Amino acid sequence: MTTTRVTSPFGFESTAAEVIAGIDLHDRRALVTGAASGIGVETARALASAGAETVIAARDLAAAERTAADIRATTGNPAVSVARLDLLDRSSVDQLIRDLAGPLHILVNNAGVMAVPELRRSPEGHELQFATNHLGHFRLALGLLPALRAAGGARVVSVSSRAHLNSPVIFDDIDFRSRPYDPALAYAQSKTANVLFAVAAAQHWGGDGIEVNALHPGAIADSNLSRYYDPAELDALRSSGRYTFKTLAQGAATSVYVATSPRLNGVAGRYFENCQEDTPDDPTVAGTDAAGVAAYALDPEAAERLWTVSEQMNQ
Repeated sequence: MTTTRVTSPFGFESTAAEVIAGIDLHDRRALVTGAASGIGVETARALASAGAETVIAARDLAAAERTAADIRATTGNPAVSVARLDLLDRSSVDQLIRDLAGPLHILVNNAGVMAVPELRRSPEGHELQFATNHLGHFRLALGLLPALRAAGGARVVSVSSRAHLNSPVIFDDIDFRSRPYDPALAYAQSKTANVLFAVAAAQHWGGDGIEVNALHPGAIADSNLSRYYDPAELDALRSSGRYTFKTLAQGAATSVYVATSPRLNGVAGRYFENCQEDTPDDPTVAGTDAAGVAAYALDPEAAERLWTVSEQMNQ
């Protein structure tokens, strides 16, 4: 497995269509979670445009059907289907796993929730953002492991966020039972968990030919992920100049790059941004100027601890 930092000719402004140009995914199957809205739509569209049989997994089946019809029309690929997936509902996750017969070459764990304003818990009692963004995807990926193995070379894409720089996983109180609930910190630790999952899965599944990597898609102006933000707050962020927002097509680019680029052959357990492997963050820089990947998000011991804890939480 290569240890060289992965770079590419793509960057901040690259779109999913540009990244996947020239890549042939015929005879490949892909599943994208949360693909009925936001960057999930453009991720699925790009994969379908390259010929992949593409499954749109989402809670809202009506929205998923509309998205599938649009992608079939715009790509000319008839092999775009839908599957119901509610990451907070274990029976929904398990049903999708049972229904997916045959090999799976690409799994994009894209769905997520952000900045839930008040403390909410999953049916099993886990903090909602951690349960959705990490535990649900963890259960899904483990359940789909036979399908990923059957592909004879598969990729799993874990969509994280630069927000992971705001908090490691607080193993002593993941579910905010002892500390005051903070929406931003809850989201941050769930995004750190997304990176740690890739690090641990690279160790657990490397022998199966399954490559797992994580990424930050960028700040996206028109995404359902920000639905819990006050509209005035969002407008203020957009006009503040502190963030440079991407379009949905640009936001999907790094997911598509990590899922399909031959430059990532033999690469696993890494973190990408703007279609490049990211560099370590500078811990002395905080707030909106923070960039890179936190050392704690790539820590193999923390990754293994999270894997064990996640198995226990999913029992």
